[in-house]
Amino acid sequence: MDTISGISPDLLDRFAAIVGEGNVLRRPEDIAPRLVENRGLYRGASPMVLKPGSTEDVAAILKLATETRTPVVPQTGNTGLVGGQVPRGSGTDLILSLERMNRIRDVDPVANVLVAEGGAILADVQKAAEGVQRLFPLSLGSEGSCRIGGNLSTNAGGTAVLAYGNMRQLCLGLEVVLPTGEIWDGLRRLKKDNTGYDLRDLFIGAEGTLGVITGAVLKLFPQPIGRQVALAGIASPADALRLFEKASNLCGTSLTGFELMPRLGVEFTTRHIEGVRDPLSEPHPWYALIDISTSDSAETAETMVHALLEWGLETGLVRDAVIAGSVAQQKALWQMRESMSDAQKPEGGSIKHDVSVPVSSIPLFMEEAGKAVMAAIPGARICAFGHLGDGNIHYNISQPVGADKAAFLARWYEINEVVHGIVLSLDGSISAEHGIGQLKRDELARIRPTIEIDLMRRIKRAFDPANIMNPGKVVAIE
Repeated sequence: MDTISGISPDLLDRFAAIVGEGNVLRRPEDIAPRLVENRGLYRGASPMVLKPGSTEDVAAILKLATETRTPVVPQTGNTGLVGGQVPRGSGTDLILSLERMNRIRDVDPVANVLVAEGGAILADVQKAAEGVQRLFPLSLGSEGSCRIGGNLSTNAGGTAVLAYGNMRQLCLGLEVVLPTGEIWDGLRRLKKDNTGYDLRDLFIGAEGTLGVITGAVLKLFPQPIGRQVALAGIASPADALRLFEKASNLCGTSLTGFELMPRLGVEFTTRHIEGVRDPLSEPHPWYALIDISTSDSAETAETMVHALLEWGLETGLVRDAVIAGSVAQQKALWQMRESMSDAQKPEGGSIKHDVSVPVSSIPLFMEEAGKAVMAAIPGARICAFGHLGDGNIHYNISQPVGADKAAFLARWYEINEVVHGIVLSLDGSISAEHGIGQLKRDELARIRPTIEIDLMRRIKRAFDPANIMNPGKVVAIE
């Protein structure tokens, strides 16, 4: 037996033979970058990374894994934030990377669908859609490196959920390799298909615990003809909510983004992110980033954004505002929002939350969570921002100035419990778009009804009786 991994060298060689030695990583220095998640919260161990080139390769790997009870951790872009893509520390988990399975198999602009492999990079999918004058609307800060299989496995949301929905709404069909090595070809392109259980929805959001997504049929949309992006300075989340209500009434489905940002977040981004600047002449306690896209004309988008901001200024909800005058300026405004999480890193430790509450409860959540956090950690710097339009707030807390980083981060779960308690009291969710992974697995088991967790375990056992698919993530069955 291999003294490091507990897997015999002969068995490792059998796995390697499936994909060819040139598509295997064995050296520790080559494997190391794949053993840690983006925030450094989880570090694992693995004796080997397998890089299959086809669905059949994946099937052969999983068939052998089930026969030999060898755990397998699917990994795409390794951009997850809850440890779902990181192997355990035992050294017995093989990493299955889909980076070679990155093809766009088909683009059909008439039917508004695109078929991509699980390892296709999100930015490449966006470009393929643009190439036929279509839009794939999922947009994330990590879109240059995250991959479709991971996006689906975590039911990614991003900045356009308000208008287009999350990945569950953006997917029509899947191709999945089951732990047994069987291949389910569910690559259907139908918007209406009411033939029994919707198996697709079992795999979306399952974080690789039920099978490996090797292909997907994704929805495309007409590209917007007119677009306007504006930044408004406001006094409070309550005012932002009123402005959002007006924007929804005025713009309808043309309102594609409505983001909330605190002054602290703007200060962090302008301080630490190259090229980001505050376009308003004076600081404001809060900011609303508004994105309007129309399908008929640029004039319609312009009329909408001017009407909204004029109403906001007249009512006093908007203190000041700027409208992007070019595509470059639109990107600059969005860069401020999308880089807000990374801008916290130079400020020291950050305790993060990915939560959602009913949209109308956001002001109350902000108020109650702020009081509780400041009582627990005086001097904490709260950087709460996110998708006000769909109720998803990234409630991040930076350490007090001069505090010890390790001591601050040691209170992660304590503060999570405080913030999540308020979220649950408002009928919210402790995971809006990042998933459960390792980070929230035990908490999920505590807060969900017993029957709900039991049903999840029954599903896991039915699909993966040998428990080889990403074990220890989402729901424990050991």
